[in-house]
Amino acid sequence: MQKVKIPITLDPTRAAQKRTSFIGYVPLNNLTRLTESLADSAGDVDVSVHFGTDEQGLVYFEGNADVQVQVTCERCGDPMTMALTCSFAYTPIHGDDSAHDDIPQRYDVVEKDEHGEVNLRQLVEDELILALPLFPMHEEGQCDPAKLQMTWGEIEPEPEKPNPFAVLQELKKK
Repeated sequence: MQKVKIPITLDPTRAAQKRTSFIGYVPLNNLTRLTESLADSAGDVDVSVHFGTDEQGLVYFEGNADVQVQVTCERCGDPMTMALTCSFAYTPIHGDDSAHDDIPQRYDVVEKDEHGEVNLRQLVEDELILALPLFPMHEEGQCDPAKLQMTWGEIEPEPEKPNPFAVLQELKKK
């Protein structure tokens, strides 16, 4: 089966009625907010998404995304390869829907735009940003030891300052 680019926006209600599934990719360099945190933006994000309707009659879409990214190790500063994997499940709503309380916890809520569509590429990017660790680091012992050696300077003795309460001490003696 040939991998195709995942659509940027689509109508989730129409896709759920047809029980549409997408298995494809999103070019990593198109996810600009994610690539700001990466050392290299080469590669593709493998994405699979399935649309459907659940027992309550709610339209939903669920899927996962996988990508190998190059990040900078916060400990030693060297580039490192890391696998990012995320799973997601959303139910689309209109901005004026008051049925937020009836939505099961297994779904995150996403708002449809004025055309009744959701931005699938942006949702995948959001999920991958959340999967990215705050401080990516190599495993313990894998960093270059020469880069980890830190030197500390000498702390100079603090110059002697006059005691601000010396005047009170003199008054107390009188």
